[in-house]
Amino acid sequence: MSDNHNLFAALRAAFPADLDKPAIEVLDGPAAGSVYSWRDLDRATAMMANLIDSLALPPASRIAVQTEKSVEALVLYLAVLRAGHVFLPLNTAYQEAEIAYFIGNAEPAMVVCAPKNFTWVSRIAFSSGTAHVFTLGDDRTGSLLERAAHHGDQHTPAVRQADELAAILYTSGTTGRSKGAMLSHGNLLSNAQVLKSYWDWQPRDVLIHALPIFHVHGLFVASHGALLNGSTMLWLNKFEPKTVIAQFPRATVFMGVPTLYVRMLGEAALTKAQTAHMRLFISGSAPLLVETFDAWTERTGHVILERYGMSETVMLTSNPCRATDGARQRGTVGPALPGVGVRVVRDDGNACDTDEIGHIQVQGPNVFAGYWRMPEKTAEEFTTDASGGRWFKTGDVGKRAADGFITIVGRSKDLIISGGYNVYPAEIEGFINEMPGVAESAVVGVPHPDFGEGVIAVVVAKPGATLDAAAMVAKLKTQIANFKVPKHLFVVADLPRNAMGKVQKNLLRDQHKGLFA
Repeated sequence: MSDNHNLFAALRAAFPADLDKPAIEVLDGPAAGSVYSWRDLDRATAMMANLIDSLALPPASRIAVQTEKSVEALVLYLAVLRAGHVFLPLNTAYQEAEIAYFIGNAEPAMVVCAPKNFTWVSRIAFSSGTAHVFTLGDDRTGSLLERAAHHGDQHTPAVRQADELAAILYTSGTTGRSKGAMLSHGNLLSNAQVLKSYWDWQPRDVLIHALPIFHVHGLFVASHGALLNGSTMLWLNKFEPKTVIAQFPRATVFMGVPTLYVRMLGEAALTKAQTAHMRLFISGSAPLLVETFDAWTERTGHVILERYGMSETVMLTSNPCRATDGARQRGTVGPALPGVGVRVVRDDGNACDTDEIGHIQVQGPNVFAGYWRMPEKTAEEFTTDASGGRWFKTGDVGKRAADGFITIVGRSKDLIISGGYNVYPAEIEGFINEMPGVAESAVVGVPHPDFGEGVIAVVVAKPGATLDAAAMVAKLKTQIANFKVPKHLFVVADLPRNAMGKVQKNLLRDQHKGLFA
């Protein structure tokens, strides 16, 4: 298989010699208690790949999938790779108008949806020229499994080159239309192999998989990690803090977004004794508050490993895993992963000094080729400097310390320019989050007649705490320059978030856009 760069072939080659060992154990949902062996995964992906082959789809067809999380949904992803087509996962929260855009833009040859959505999804798909629409439920029902059951359980993986498309991931689209990031077999495999080594995956490792699988974090980082290491996954369709904590004595690796760590810290069962068997806790997809980082260390004795990646690049940087590689640093996302280039530049493209805030740009075998059917947008998002090759402009703003550790300060689109001064929301949020009684905050800029943009803060109190907005603003005036101090501070019950736990600042900007009118 050495001349076949199909990602599935590499994952299949990593299956343990004993195919009857457990690969996935389901802990919740309709299939709770089910155990899938490695042989089950091999046979099920073969049957689904054979079904896909029988449809005689054009080469490298897009297969769009919007289903609830289940082992069968993961099997479908692997089967699409195995058959040599392009997997297009869609967030389960997307509604009709959004699905219509994605199907119209990607023109998939095949769509798989939840049985309850078949009526409206199939209407959109068929009217867009999609030939095949199947259903897949999280309870092992649906036409996809019914049809696949009639196919054989042997299948030779399609031959694919490293630069051929494996998946298209649509970005969350907080500004303008969602863009389809085109990821190749080589992008995904190179990143999975680097993480296997850098995160020191061990033969005994067991992963608790509690993330969605329509996103880089759950579908690629977590699933590929376990599959490439031949590790058992303890599978949760939905995150439930008590259930996860109860599984720590059986597991060694957990990956989560910051919200999951906050929710587990709210459980009395989270103790040093309960986490004693665990080897590694990883956090990503959104910034981890220093307070959460410290509270987790105090409660469990474990230091969370923070890392940084994007839909377009998979993982880029990571705090060290092995003690021999150095200590993990709170508030940072670590240095660049092996083989990945990360640089911080000024507006004019010149390199920033140590600890100077600038634009983060990246290159490496993990970086995507471009956006689906958006050549102008693709050209815009990459540099063209002849000397240093092609760098992807992440849109993130940050700084690099003397030791190479990267600190993310925010998104360039979140940068507030007030009265001609640059204001970085993350800096102000850091001061607000340290105040007594504050659970979290979000700082945004909204139109202002005098300053161009006015700084405002939206703050959530801890349970039982009462916050005094005026006193908080007065305190900030003693800590930061006046142009950075929020002109209004609102105390709210919670912040709007997307499915990966990221605060949706665009919604906050919309909500308050008329404040200074």
